[in-house]
Amino acid sequence: MSATVTIDTIVRDLARSGLLFRGGFHPAQGTIDILHKGPVGTVVLIGNAGSAMWQPFQANPIAHDGLPNPLNRWIEQVVGSVAKKLGAQPAFAHEGPPFAPFLTWASQCDAVSPSPLGLFIHPDYGLWHAYRAALLFGAPLALPAPDKRASPCETCPDRPCTKACPVPGNDLIHNHVLGCAGSGLPEGENCRQHCCGSRRACPVGQAYMYDLAHRRFHMDAFLRSGGL
Repeated sequence: MSATVTIDTIVRDLARSGLLFRGGFHPAQGTIDILHKGPVGTVVLIGNAGSAMWQPFQANPIAHDGLPNPLNRWIEQVVGSVAKKLGAQPAFAHEGPPFAPFLTWASQCDAVSPSPLGLFIHPDYGLWHAYRAALLFGAPLALPAPDKRASPCETCPDRPCTKACPVPGNDLIHNHVLGCAGSGLPEGENCRQHCCGSRRACPVGQAYMYDLAHRRFHMDAFLRSGGL
């Protein structure tokens, strides 16, 4: 079926769940063998920006069944259904080891690059986006040109993200989260309740900042995992 699939088709099928087409590329032969998915002619990245996926996720029983990793399981359900319909193999960012190199893939086809916090930043979405899954097609699909815009950090004179945390350092995981929100100290309470203050301080993509419940969901999960 992949010969008749278009990116517009993929965009429409994902939109029902608030997920987005995040770019695609044609991998060199044999470079996706680590996933044991067979020959791959096209990799299509799937992710989210802002909280468009939050309500569809919350409306699904998976979100409230009390079992571990509800978001991952919902992503598997949604993307797995789309993959089956379109004749693709799904791959998931949380699936592993071995883990698929999603950020390496993203750097080939999307306008993302590391921010001072370590998170990948996007010129439109800022730090409020993620890559969740991919569709692996055996045949090459027609793809739009890669988004090659420069990092907004290059023209950000003040870099407020580096000054918003009471814990010194710019490493989001080891300083800002484990040393602040994860420390139990009073100065970390704002980050525990509202998500990392350094992430919120970034001026790029403010319109895509996750809803408060969405932010707390990820912060709680992150702290339970030990930030790893």
